[in-house]
Amino acid sequence: MSNRLNQGKLNQLNEAAQLIYEVLPPTPAIEWPLLNRALGAKLWVKHENHLPTGAFKVRGGLVYVDRLLKTQSVTGLCAATRGNHGQSIAFAAARRGLKAVIVVPKGNNPDKNRAMIALGATLIEHGEDFDESVAYARTYAEAEGLHLVPSFHDDLVLGVATYAYEFLTKVPALTKIYVPIGLGSGICGVLFAKAALGHAVDVIGVVADAFQTYPRSLHAGEPILTEPADSIADGLAVRLANPQALAIIKKGVSRIVTVGENAILGAIGEMAKQTDNLVEGAGAASLAGAFLDRDTHVQDDQIGIVASGGNLEAKVLTRALAL
Repeated sequence: MSNRLNQGKLNQLNEAAQLIYEVLPPTPAIEWPLLNRALGAKLWVKHENHLPTGAFKVRGGLVYVDRLLKTQSVTGLCAATRGNHGQSIAFAAARRGLKAVIVVPKGNNPDKNRAMIALGATLIEHGEDFDESVAYARTYAEAEGLHLVPSFHDDLVLGVATYAYEFLTKVPALTKIYVPIGLGSGICGVLFAKAALGHAVDVIGVVADAFQTYPRSLHAGEPILTEPADSIADGLAVRLANPQALAIIKKGVSRIVTVGENAILGAIGEMAKQTDNLVEGAGAASLAGAFLDRDTHVQDDQIGIVASGGNLEAKVLTRALAL
């Protein structure tokens, strides 16, 4: 680890972490021997799937809502999601006594839908995919006088950066970290923590083959809209790159690897069999990416992967275990 700490960013991270730790404990970073053997290198898993909402995004929701209420008076929140962002906002809203309306696309993961409702959210199904849900949430929030929570924002990034802060301080010897990319808050949070700590870790993004939004946008030099598609990794199902996230990723990510559906299913199965952990498609993508690069790992590598979420449909688990 370098000594070139960014004190301003560290102060922000510490403040955000203290806020989060009033509600949630840090998540474990565990080295699993059977995964080490399968990968041929030392592997650490950051278990964001152990959080009460089953995913890392709750960190961002808590920080965003706290900062929002310090500057604005709001009575309710509205957000679009495939599930984990919605649970984050519903969780944070309930804690502060706010109404939460969450818009999801038609046919969204039913387990994630039930979880959002259980957290007190009003659920609206609208649109064929995430991007159509975003457009409807914007219109609905304006009509109903609700605060529209974006899916990408500096405060969301700061909140989720606390998991990377925990990871890099718990395992400072990490040489590579594989991070799934949906809209980008998770990987941007990792880059924020890396900069704050002056760490030299190699940050590698992972996307689903069906949603190569960020690789194609980086190649084009601007956000582009990719074609409609589907993936078991619904947390990666983003068709339009966020311009701010794209700029951060372009500057800080070493490279992006693409994993197919079977590789994601295989990684879900490996996590279940070798660690007794359930991870959803997006949460397994980082392991799939590390396996894809297996031939490039060297003996001294210490590799980190982010189990970003564990909200897995039973039918997907069944397919994964059957491989």
